[in-house]
Amino acid sequence: MKVLIVKTSSMGDVIHTLPALTDAMHAIPGIRFDWVVEEGFQEIPKWHPAVDKVIPVAIRRWRKNIIKTIKSGEWSNYKSQLRRQNYDAVIDAQGLLKSALLVTRLAPGKSYGLDKNSAREPLAAHFYDHPVAVAKQQHAVERVRQLFAAALGYNLEDTRGDFAIRDHFKVEAADSPYLVFQHSTTRFDKHWPEVYWQELISQAAESGWKIKLPWGNPTEKERAERLASIHDNAEVLPKLSLAEVANVLAGASACVSVDTGLSHLAAALDRPNVILFGPTDPGLVGGYGLDQLCLEASKQPENNSLVEPAIFAPLTPAIVWSNLSSLLKKS
Repeated sequence: MKVLIVKTSSMGDVIHTLPALTDAMHAIPGIRFDWVVEEGFQEIPKWHPAVDKVIPVAIRRWRKNIIKTIKSGEWSNYKSQLRRQNYDAVIDAQGLLKSALLVTRLAPGKSYGLDKNSAREPLAAHFYDHPVAVAKQQHAVERVRQLFAAALGYNLEDTRGDFAIRDHFKVEAADSPYLVFQHSTTRFDKHWPEVYWQELISQAAESGWKIKLPWGNPTEKERAERLASIHDNAEVLPKLSLAEVANVLAGASACVSVDTGLSHLAAALDRPNVILFGPTDPGLVGGYGLDQLCLEASKQPENNSLVEPAIFAPLTPAIVWSNLSSLLKKS
């Protein structure tokens, strides 16, 4: 059985789709998948053992210059890749109008997606051969698992979803056990205060831990360098690909993460992870998996300290260190 998956972005959404493939792989022997995904995340599907081919798209880039996209041949090449295979099913796990139009209506095969009461954009449901009803008030991972089970005709077991990517990475024993502090995200108000990171690094380093600090752009690198200057046990990582970051995460004893795509990657790699939430609600898209602990600033005792972003003031380094220490002892 050959199935095409449509899940283009974001990083967290792509990662949340992986357990559904594992379910299908166990339920239907021999099933194989191709996957349409944004070019920036094309490494991720390749890590799953049931994926054969990844078809990258660049919707964000293409729509900025449609004429150039057509003249360059990118669009015709993309359509050609979609049409090379007759699929037994095409599953749109994105639930958006753009995914329904740009993939589901072009790829050969019966299409499945969320119905109008379940999809993020209800209009998308009109373009599927088989709309599927999936209750909204569930974690995103469970919703995708249920969509796949309904589309492919198997019963979903009442177990936690398995991302099945950890074995892709060959984790070698580190000279010293280490923690990864994922300090960067896209929005300023989602950043845990830098002074708090400094205190946490000092606490972890004085307790004997090595700390690794990843980054993805010059601004994040500058922050990592400031944080690393606090203690010799803190290390700024070099510029890494997504796969290389994943390999570092896979070998970590634990992580502390802000609300970012990499926090979901740590979860998918079964790493104990303390995830820090300020203006956003973990709700139905928080850390999924073993030893994933979401801490919400709004649920902590009042703290009048002056930090930026101020919303994080109650979520102090002492609270984070206490929870991280408990996770480390448990694991």
